[in-house]
Amino acid sequence: MSAEEERDGVRLTNLDQPLFAGADATKRDLVDYLDAVADRVLPQLADRPLSVKRVLRGQKPFMQKNVPKYAPSWVETVTVWAETSQREVSYAVCGDRRTLLWFANQRAVEYHPPLVRAGAWGTPTHLVMDIDPPESGGFDVVVRAAHLVRRALDDCGLSGAVKTSGAKGVHVFVPLEARPAADVAAATRALAARAERLDPALATTAFIREDRAGKVFLDSTRAAGATVVAAYSPRIRPGTPVSFPVPWDGLDGVAPSDFTVRNAAALVADRDPWAELMPEPQRLPDDLVAEGHTIPIARVQAMHEGKRRARARRDASS
Repeated sequence: MSAEEERDGVRLTNLDQPLFAGADATKRDLVDYLDAVADRVLPQLADRPLSVKRVLRGQKPFMQKNVPKYAPSWVETVTVWAETSQREVSYAVCGDRRTLLWFANQRAVEYHPPLVRAGAWGTPTHLVMDIDPPESGGFDVVVRAAHLVRRALDDCGLSGAVKTSGAKGVHVFVPLEARPAADVAAATRALAARAERLDPALATTAFIREDRAGKVFLDSTRAAGATVVAAYSPRIRPGTPVSFPVPWDGLDGVAPSDFTVRNAAALVADRDPWAELMPEPQRLPDDLVAEGHTIPIARVQAMHEGKRRARARRDASS
């Protein structure tokens, strides 16, 4: 089998090279997998400024936002002003097979679209809860916390779909009717707080790691322009696992390592489980939004608390 070939006008090279250390996969495995699931992953990427995580031979993985100057002219781009870096960033918009294959040939393993579409920066399409285990916890505690989030959603008349993150946790997605980003962020904070109150011994919303006391973290900061790895996206982890959709009633019987670039395409077959499991867009309850607006923004609160603790340590040592 040749180490080079062409698909859809894209020259694919070095296909026999290992993808990364511990991947148990070659570059061909990545290309073949993404090509097989293109019809499922592309709807999540289309019309959204895309960040990808690449891993080049002999280098550490890195996140790429700006499209490289050598990108083909047919790669669609959109320019976004980045407040943090005070500069314009030219993102790729990956809406077709050819662009996806080009990214795969660039050894782009992970695909991280934002929760907004290009041209609708202030209107997230989904509310997302990112659920991560404590350092000493396994996937079972993540699943228990995910069911808390589902109960909290049920209690306020909402429903969502869940997928493994491809790492150690899960992502809960709730599709939304149009609502300003500030309201969606507030609702996410309130949802996390309600889930935490259902079992405070299991779950926490504490943003500062040292304050989590070995509990599962309900991360409510994925809002507006934040990115979340797409369903079916591979991850740069041992064995090259894939972020994979799971029915709620099947979540207790799976592990993130069950889904990899080697088997996920066959598990999908001719279906799109993520689209099948995703509810219709829903209206956020006003009381959930109002509650969330009373809860401080986690990152901002953590920044101020970090500064306060640093001052206290300096004062104690002086």
